[in-house]
Amino acid sequence: MNEDVSDAMLIDQCRGGDLTAYDTLVLRYQDRLVHSLELSLGSYEDALEIAQQAFVSAWRNLGAFRQDAAFYSWLYRIAMNAAISRRRRNRVKTSSLDSAAEATGRTPADQSAAADPQHRLIENENVQLVRSALSRLPEEFRQPLVLKEIDGLTYEQIADIMDIPIGTVRSRIFRARRELTAHLERLTGETARDGDQ
Repeated sequence: MNEDVSDAMLIDQCRGGDLTAYDTLVLRYQDRLVHSLELSLGSYEDALEIAQQAFVSAWRNLGAFRQDAAFYSWLYRIAMNAAISRRRRNRVKTSSLDSAAEATGRTPADQSAAADPQHRLIENENVQLVRSALSRLPEEFRQPLVLKEIDGLTYEQIADIMDIPIGTVRSRIFRARRELTAHLERLTGETARDGDQ
């Protein structure tokens, strides 16, 4: 399938039952979607699973897709709704892992880094600091910041995905940047103090 074919043409072909057209859409957006989800969820495996769920859900609901919106915006909204649901279900599990880590002084091993060479390449101290700072942001600020800075979406596209006014998007991104900077300053201060000991 030609890479220059528009999303709208591919969707029309999909609605006609062309699975290869949908494969093209998946290949076009899967890396970008998984990367965004990984930043939101903090787990590469969870991001892959949620992305897969989102693509299956999008396929099943393609008839409901309005072509006046961008396909990726619609897909991302499906994925983020699934991610939010997952996060709600896992809150109890997360707190129990945190409690276990505090009690034993150890953290659970991250098997994803060993399993995925690409994942290992991006793991360095600065990436970890940014991820840690991002995870401390409230979801309402983190999501638009990731969409803007990582995915490179416009304010209009973010407003469409999040179903909020553009002014609210701008305000949340401004506040997210300010809070992220404050978190990074605290974390780098903690890192510097830890290194002195």
